[in-house]
Amino acid sequence: MIASQLPVLLVVLPLMTAPLCVLLGGRRLSYLLALTVSSCTFAISLALMASVLQSGPIHYDIGNWEPPYGIEYVVDYLSGFVALFVSGIGAVVLAYAPRTVAKEIPASKLTMFYASYLLCLTGLLGMCITGDLFNVFVFLEISSLSSYAMISLGRSRRAPLAALRYLILGTVGATFFLIGIGLVYQMTGTLNMADIASRLPTVGGPRTILVAFAFMTIGLCVKMAVFPVHSWLPNAYTYAPTAVTAFIAATSTKVSVYLFIRLVYGIFTPEFAFDLLPLDAELTMLALVGIFAASTTAIYQTDVKRLLAYSSIAQIGYMLLGISMGTQAGLTAGIVHMFNHALIKGGLFMVVGCFALRLGSVQIHDWRGAGKTMPWTSLAWALGGLGLIGVPVTVGFVSKWLLLTTAVETGRWPVAVLMLLSSLLAVVYIWRVVETLYFAEPSPQARRAKEAPLSMLIPTYGMIAATLLFGVWTTYSAGLAGRAAAALLGAAP
Repeated sequence: MIASQLPVLLVVLPLMTAPLCVLLGGRRLSYLLALTVSSCTFAISLALMASVLQSGPIHYDIGNWEPPYGIEYVVDYLSGFVALFVSGIGAVVLAYAPRTVAKEIPASKLTMFYASYLLCLTGLLGMCITGDLFNVFVFLEISSLSSYAMISLGRSRRAPLAALRYLILGTVGATFFLIGIGLVYQMTGTLNMADIASRLPTVGGPRTILVAFAFMTIGLCVKMAVFPVHSWLPNAYTYAPTAVTAFIAATSTKVSVYLFIRLVYGIFTPEFAFDLLPLDAELTMLALVGIFAASTTAIYQTDVKRLLAYSSIAQIGYMLLGISMGTQAGLTAGIVHMFNHALIKGGLFMVVGCFALRLGSVQIHDWRGAGKTMPWTSLAWALGGLGLIGVPVTVGFVSKWLLLTTAVETGRWPVAVLMLLSSLLAVVYIWRVVETLYFAEPSPQARRAKEAPLSMLIPTYGMIAATLLFGVWTTYSAGLAGRAAAALLGAAP
């Protein structure tokens, strides 16, 4: 009986317990509740993914109202895969969080932080598994509003301003997305995504379909932080508490990329987006320009969080490259890069939190010589950086290799060459930090520093170890991504 309710429990459990974090009052009780719930959602995601692999996609009708009249939750290869790593990262970051949030968030706001964290997790998981288009918008707003709240909790006076900027641009993106949903509903009379796909006249249909697709695409591009509509992201990542940045950077934009894949491959079709419209060429251009512009900007940053923020904008470009190729191999590469980048960037931001706790700064010049006094934290940065560059036996190599080989096989030699050149830019900004840690004269902060506490190092190394594990054992990551791509393109998974 309980097993049949797992899809709805994935959303209801964090949603219903979030207010309890505030009502409990005590910071420790709130944390223990949030950690227990996030761990349970991860266990539920594991069970759902195992069931999908064994028996195929799971369909759950809310209130026993059959779609398209009722809301349907769907857990298939793609949604289950994304929900699994989102919930897993959510649990790991929360296990890591107590020491860093105690330093970066006022004590009076900690219960509010844990409540907002669970609400954000609710929204992200809801977007993954809902089969109703309007429900996607509802969960998008739940995750966005809670993200704004968490970002504003930072001690810096710039944190509320960064949250406000994110709110304004995020609201613009959500409004565009909602207008597109309204136009789709006008044309089809339904909000169920599978039903919309069967009714939508994408070939020879009215201009309203094109307008709806344009509005939804622009809205999701803002949420994904695609260049040049990325301006909300650097400040949001820089001034948010480090645990918040680690969670949002690893999950939020990835779920938006997931929604974009659903839009192009699940609701509309690649034939509509890439044959009737030149979206593939446009995405390729935006992706390549974004990769080079953001990577170049990252090289000149003195704030490590801002450096990683611009790196994230560049990495979104790699995901778009895979999506724009319109083939099963390309889509597989884009999906697996979502997973790989979530692990890498979550781990690197957790490393930043360790340095910030002991050194009291995220400025590169304050990290000089910290490799001597914080060797384990410095090693974690070096290993995570190798993954970001795409060195073999790391997850970054797996997805970049898949993208590169697909570009070559489809005759996109210029794209392949530019991808190789862009990886050199990642070498530059990662090496800047490595050089500062190991080869510079120690700063006053580094001389006095102690190694980060085990309560932070263990979760951090868990994330970094995953970047190495899935760089060698690709059956799970690339295998599941391949099944998801095959199912979206109508091939046998």
